Amino acid sequence: MQPAKKYTVITGASSGIGYETAKAFADRGKNLIVAARRKSNLEHLRHEILEKHPALDVLIRAVDLSALEGVYQFYSGLKDFQLETWVNNAGFGNYDSVAHQDLEKIDAMLRLNIEALTILSSLFVRDYKDVPGTQLINLSSCGGYTIVPTAVTYCATKFYVSTFTEGLAWELIESGAKMRAKVLAPAATQTEFGKKANNVEQYDYDRAFGTYHTSQQMAEFLLRLYDSDCTLGIVDRETFKFELRSPVFPYANSSTHNQHPNK
Repeated sequence: MQPAKKYTVITGASSGIGYETAKAFADRGKNLIVAARRKSNLEHLRHEILEKHPALDVLIRAVDLSALEGVYQFYSGLKDFQLETWVNNAGFGNYDSVAHQDLEKIDAMLRLNIEALTILSSLFVRDYKDVPGTQLINLSSCGGYTIVPTAVTYCATKFYVSTFTEGLAWELIESGAKMRAKVLAPAATQTEFGKKANNVEQYDYDRAFGTYHTSQQMAEFLLRLYDSDCTLGIVDRETFKFELRSPVFPYANSSTHNQHPNK
């Protein structure tokens, strides 16, 4: 009897870092479940991967993860698959002052960047934390470690992703779980992020930034993090050097001020 196929799940895979990450995992022979709103983009991704790797299984899930109902339905629809790696890449940004930001857009950003990521992470950890070789990789940003002017709310969502994932990483290690949780923090990357964050149809990264990475470069960085024993893979916002690091935020595991467990 052959062992069950294992799958790597990638959200936000219809473009940018998610799209290139799917191709990078496919190059390593990984079966994929790719999710995003735009089914046509996912179909193009599937076609591109299978042309190069016809033996792989590439499954498409068209879903809006900014809707809570869609988050739970998406995960429950994967119960018959054996999952190995989960990459929470879906998210978007916003450039504007807090006083003038579009609250409808902010509401959707909070639901996608924070709520969907937390729920999917929690469900995956619940079901797979004791399975050897499993990994959860959440996409944050260097803005999840530095507050960027005119992107305060977006940075706050990514600070959440960073602290949540670093804390989860500690929790898994201390509990003796087999799973590892990791956080990837890109700096400026040439994706559709610029258009969405600035509410424009066209966005010129060459004009906006002196230096930036391509989505393919970030996918390569993600795999370096995947291969490592480190919790954090972060791009320095000034030098654009990629570094693998230990968690940044203090973890008060030995503090005498912690809540005492019930006895």
